[in-house]
Amino acid sequence: MSDYSYQLLAIIIYMIAMLGIGWYAFRKTSNLTDYMLGGRGLGAAVTALSAGAADMSGWLLMGLPGAIYVSGLVEAWIALGLTIGAYLNWLLVAPRLRVYTQVANNSITIPSYLDNRLRDHTKLLRIASGIIILVFFTFYVSSGMVSGGKFFESSFGMDYHTGLVFVSTVVVAYTLFGGFLAVSYTDVIQGLIMVITLIAVPVVGVFLTGGIGETVDSIKAVNPNMLTLIPPSVTAAVIISSLAWGLGYFGQPHIIVRFMAIASVKETKSARRIGIGWMIFSLLGALATALVGVAYFQQQGTELKDAETIFIVLGQILFHPFIAGIVLAAILAAVMSTISSQLIVTSSALIEDIYKALFNKTADDKHYVFLGRVAVLLVAIFAAIVAWNPENTILDLVGFAWAGFGSAFGPIILLSLFWRKLTNYGALSGMVAGAIVAFVWGRTESLSSMLYEIVPGFIACLVVAVVVSMITYKRNTEIEKEFDETLRILNEERN
Repeated sequence: MSDYSYQLLAIIIYMIAMLGIGWYAFRKTSNLTDYMLGGRGLGAAVTALSAGAADMSGWLLMGLPGAIYVSGLVEAWIALGLTIGAYLNWLLVAPRLRVYTQVANNSITIPSYLDNRLRDHTKLLRIASGIIILVFFTFYVSSGMVSGGKFFESSFGMDYHTGLVFVSTVVVAYTLFGGFLAVSYTDVIQGLIMVITLIAVPVVGVFLTGGIGETVDSIKAVNPNMLTLIPPSVTAAVIISSLAWGLGYFGQPHIIVRFMAIASVKETKSARRIGIGWMIFSLLGALATALVGVAYFQQQGTELKDAETIFIVLGQILFHPFIAGIVLAAILAAVMSTISSQLIVTSSALIEDIYKALFNKTADDKHYVFLGRVAVLLVAIFAAIVAWNPENTILDLVGFAWAGFGSAFGPIILLSLFWRKLTNYGALSGMVAGAIVAFVWGRTESLSSMLYEIVPGFIACLVVAVVVSMITYKRNTEIEKEFDETLRILNEERN
């Protein structure tokens, strides 16, 4: 067998496994709560690995290593910011959101939770939330499809667009039929593949580059400042922008929806430890992969054509073709886990938060599950159109969508969980302000090059939400009762 045949065999085995899990989940999905939230029965390990795999995407194995390969450890500030943000998200948001979404009329999406929590009889908050999710997730899903296209182009010499269509078709198939359960179960397998390969590639690579000492010398020969977190050229704004990625966690619907699906508050503690451990190993592996790659190509006296393919190229150089195929499957795992998570959340927003709010509230669950599957297909098609241009970089697309969600939803989620006086008008005004500021700032090169758009967007959302809430606040006994009930259940389940 040729090298490509071995690698293709590994990819095919992986794809069949994902479709098999999708079929298994399809048979366990009987109603809308199952399809959108897995019946609220996920265990700690499944929740943690699913959240991690959904979070990191192709950015972890392609975008971040590519940035480190080009610029050095100055890009590691993003990884540090993300780790801190993820930890605080698990600590502060996970337990409260798990309880509050059930207390607030068993909400199964973020927009429906905000609607129920704030008693928004106008439905404007729910619809606006759904639209924001739809807009920004189109860009986010597109980033995964770009990763898929680049993956097959660099790995097998396949046409970029053919690879994009192939990845999109498989991930849409198991997401469309299996829903949230399929997404979560496949994420567990994908998360394990990702962390194992991210550790294996740099560990084996260091032996190829002559050990740690020679590897460091080779890296410094390329750029003396590459191993410095704060090189002379870096500004405070660059570091703040990188660390600010952590703010985005509080508002990522495809991540925090896992908190709503976990079986109990007690499980969130174990899930936090598993999730953060997985994240630390994965991020360190991504950083080390890029640096080993710098040393390897310096020693070979050659250059890498596309920095974002460093993980793929090293995997093919270091391992037997079949093992290299498993390394390649890790890329697909990262890409597909995130695409699937985002598709199911976007489908939820379209059906649960826009369609049901505007048109039809009385149909049975089979009708809504069918429409949810149609929504998955439509969103995937639109995202593929955006991703059709291979010049779009993964990190830029991810960064734009991440900032949009973090700015629009992050402060609102935190305020809804910890502040009794948040109002529906305050939440709506803050959400719109945050989304607009992040969108305009991110699309204005002179501003985005100065400071990452999540910083002004997050601040705008927070300030507007608090000010408008203070102006429009009227005491509501039902809201007060639910807030107190949430605190009571939290205390009971933690003890």
